[in-house]
Formats: sequence, C-alpha cells, structure tokens
Amino acid sequence: MKAIKSILLLFVVSQVIAQGRFDNVQIQITEVKENIYMLEGAGGNIAVLSGPDGNIMVDAQFADLSDKILTAVGSISDAPIKFLINTHYHGDHTGGNENLHDAGALIIAHEKVRNRLSNDQNIAAFNKIVKAKPEGFWPDITYDSGMNIFLNDQSLQLLHFDNAHTDGDSFVFFSDLNVLHMGDVFFNKRFPYIDLASGGSVEGYINAVKAALMLIDEETIIIPGHGELADKNDLKDFLFTIEEMLSRVSTAMADGKSYEEIQEMNLYEDFQSWGTGFISGEKMVNTLWTDLNRS
Repeated sequence: MKAIKSILLLFVVSQVIAQGRFDNVQIQITEVKENIYMLEGAGGNIAVLSGPDGNIMVDAQFADLSDKILTAVGSISDAPIKFLINTHYHGDHTGGNENLHDAGALIIAHEKVRNRLSNDQNIAAFNKIVKAKPEGFWPDITYDSGMNIFLNDQSLQLLHFDNAHTDGDSFVFFSDLNVLHMGDVFFNKRFPYIDLASGGSVEGYINAVKAALMLIDEETIIIPGHGELADKNDLKDFLFTIEEMLSRVSTAMADGKSYEEIQEMNLYEDFQSWGTGFISGEKMVNTLWTDLNRS
C-alpha cells in the first residue's frame, strides 16, 4: 500500500512540475518585415504571416503554450490562423498542433512528418521513446518534394530536404518578402541537433544548409529553428563551424584515435560558445563520430 501511495505521489508531483514548466514563459514578438513576425517562447521559433485572408503560422512550440501563442497572434491580427506549417515533427515544433487544429487551422507538413507523428518514435540521442500522437496532431495536408501557397497577396514556397535534421524537414520561403524559415536545419550560433535516429545525417544537413545559401541573397532575413534572427553571413559561419568540426573528427578517426581519445582532444575548444545550447561540444563530437561510423 505504501509503495502504491509513493508511486501516486511521484506521479502527482511530476504532473505538477510538468504543468508549471511553462508558467513563466512569455511570448516575445519581433517584427521581421511588414506583416511577418517571429515569436519566441520555449521551443522552436515561430513565424506568423498576417493578412486579411487569414494568418499562416510556422511551427507551434509546446501544447501548454498554445493559449499564450494564440493571444500573441491575436495581438498581431484579428484574422484566424488558417494554416499551420510544421518544419519537422519534433515536439517543440508540433506540440501545439492539436490545439491549433481545434482552433481552426489546417496543418501542412512533409508526408514523413505525418508518418512520424502517427507512430512511436525512438529518440536515441536522448534515450527516449515518444509515443504516437492522436490524430488531431497529424498534418491535414502533406507534400513530397515541394509545395506553393498563395495567401494575403504573398507566395510561400515549401521545400523539402531529406535526411538533414530529420527525414521530413521543410524550409518555408516567404519569397515576396525575402524571408526564410529554416526550422532546425539552422541553429544560429549554436551547434545543431542532428537527429540520426529520425533519418537525419551530417551530410544531408550540410547539403541542406548549402542549398539555403544558394536560395538566399545578402538581403534575406533568416528565421532559425533556434536562436536570433540571422542573415546570410550568419548561415555561412554556421556552415563553416559544422564542416570544420566534421573535418577535425574525421581526421582524428583516420589517425586511429578511439572515441574516448577524440573526446579528450577537446576539438571544439575554439567553438566554446557554440556549445552553450542543448547540444554541447561533447554531444556534437558524438553525433559526428556516430554518423561517420555508420557511413
């Protein structure tokens, strides 16, 4: 009986902690250009394109923040959220899907996002199983290689890049405004999380970043999945950092160094600030080493 009470108490405490996790989170609104905004809270950065035909929102952060996010969007425009685009399936970008869907938004994403949300997922990097989400989380509209949306006298291009951050990543390019949302294929001034267990790969990630650099120009404003608003120079720095770290790890492996020896080499010493996000220097080396070993 005591054991049961202890388990119940632990469950209640964990639920209270989970419910209070986002109590103090404030949604910060930054105007990117006329009629397009970036929302920051907890999780992936959100983009909102407002206009008389309805709002388009990119990514939804966590479910517990949906009310705050809806209030923030309402302060931008009285129009409803017509479409919600998911850049990929991770919970800090899709956690609010069901709530936004219930509020009337149609969800759009790559077809592999629907597949992953509707099935259990093994997040190996964090030793975690994420259970399949209810149908209200799933995209209503999916696409394969690309898709165009025309709303509010603006054109949006959805571009898929396979095996980058995951296997279902989308860029959202607001081409008329020259604004690009890259999802988690860009962590501004931070080491990236490359989800190898969800179809991500280092090579695919680098190729997607290179494709973005070909798509944009010096005037493009970039909304990263995490971090501050960026420009082309920031993305170039990001690419250099990933390629430099990859070169260092691959060279050490070619020299016969073991994983432990490579970690002891502190290969990221001159990139210390890049490891201050949730991917540390050690985790970045682990990702590179793991991917190179399976190639």
